[in-house]
Amino acid sequence: MRLGLILLLCLLNTGCALWRRDREEPVENGPRQEKAEPVLKPSEALKPKSLELASPVSDLFYVRGTYFQGTVDTVLRVDTTGATEPNGTVLSGEDDLGLDDVVDQARMEFDIRMGERNHMRIDYFKLDRFSQQVLPRDIDFGDFSFDEGDEFRANLDWRMLSLTYTYSLFRSERFEAGVGLGLHIIETSAEGSEPGTLNREKDSEAGIFPTIAVNGAYRISKRWAITARGQSFSAHPEGFDGTLSDYHADVQYRWRKNFAVGIGYTSIQIDLDVVDADQPFLFQMDTSGPELFFRAAF
Repeated sequence: MRLGLILLLCLLNTGCALWRRDREEPVENGPRQEKAEPVLKPSEALKPKSLELASPVSDLFYVRGTYFQGTVDTVLRVDTTGATEPNGTVLSGEDDLGLDDVVDQARMEFDIRMGERNHMRIDYFKLDRFSQQVLPRDIDFGDFSFDEGDEFRANLDWRMLSLTYTYSLFRSERFEAGVGLGLHIIETSAEGSEPGTLNREKDSEAGIFPTIAVNGAYRISKRWAITARGQSFSAHPEGFDGTLSDYHADVQYRWRKNFAVGIGYTSIQIDLDVVDADQPFLFQMDTSGPELFFRAAF
């Protein structure tokens, strides 16, 4: 019995000694000493807070809803099927066919900043016009001829989806400017007919048109900024002659961190002359005018 008690006391003393020694040794998962805060460099300590201001120069993403009121000037010609030389009547869409020369359009635009200097802008433009009036002169429209005084119904549709990539060559606190490449998916449709008869002609074309793009943005103050962009290209392969230009400039007011309102001006010009096709045609359109927009950015 005494021997058992002695052995038990020895085991207890040994365990207590080991427990005390274990507590004295450092533990990796235990509380760590707080590190001293990094010392700011003089340039960082004096860094102005304006660098953190929200503006077109610093936005990572924006979506812009626009009301566009533009004047339109259209010239078109639809030739007979398989014609090797132009033989249709060159028409003014506004004067000869009675299409609206002023349009009220809603537009949408997106821009995504990838990294610090890469931008991808997506823009969609749609213009549909319809008219019906008495022809002021004789015309040849496609495979049909229409006389002066005939009732003529015209429908002209234009759609353009633009994807533009730009890289900012210059970027600072207030200013950003870059260059890039745009791809424009274009679809146009022209239809003319005489109501009550079988005299009806329709021609539609679709294609992809590239452009060279430039853009820039400048933050004037905490709330005011200006942006501008332009893209254009001309192509003259055999059987095709085309030019596309798209220009925009605006002034915007940042009334909240993520929201801005502004006014701008946009001009879009398209000139297509196709002679090597099943049905050759000429289409020229110039639309330009002021804009009011609301811009949400993050």
